[in-house]
Amino acid sequence: MTFKAEADSGVADRVEWSYAPKVGVGPLRFGMTVDEVVEAAQVLGRTRVGDCPRDHAIFSPTWKIEVHRGAAPVPPAVTAYVSQAAGLFCIAADAVHGPQVEHDGISLVGRELRELESEEIAHAEAVDGHFRYTPEGYAGPDDPGVVMRGQRVGQVLRSRPLFMVPRDGAHTEWDSMPSEEHCHGQSTT
Repeated sequence: MTFKAEADSGVADRVEWSYAPKVGVGPLRFGMTVDEVVEAAQVLGRTRVGDCPRDHAIFSPTWKIEVHRGAAPVPPAVTAYVSQAAGLFCIAADAVHGPQVEHDGISLVGRELRELESEEIAHAEAVDGHFRYTPEGYAGPDDPGVVMRGQRVGQVLRSRPLFMVPRDGAHTEWDSMPSEEHCHGQSTT
């Protein structure tokens, strides 16, 4: 089943990016520096670089690069997180404005989380494979490099996947998640 954005769904037209585990998403490659991310992200739109709060002493300083589509003042389509020690380690695709990314033929960005869960279950049964849940109960692919998050869009909770590799001082992608992404689904867009 292919996800189609509908005019009344609150989901913008999207470009499509490919995902390669432990390599990157679209033009962004894990390990890139801030300058490399800014240059590569220009294919999508304008960028803004800012510091991230240093919540844990074990992590090196981290920057957040927000990539905005077009000139209109809209939320970022992509947010990339770059640590001084590990380089680019996390790429968040916005549920409304972000690029569409597939995993095993399943569209991951901007989906109603209930529908995505149903499709992940059907896919796992069809290929005798697996899927996994986050602690919040969001279903996603059985790939440690994809951490599914929820983003409220109107009254609907939509998928906002994070594509990740472990960062300095962390053992897993989940441990590497930027603190801003832990509570992202709490806000309205």
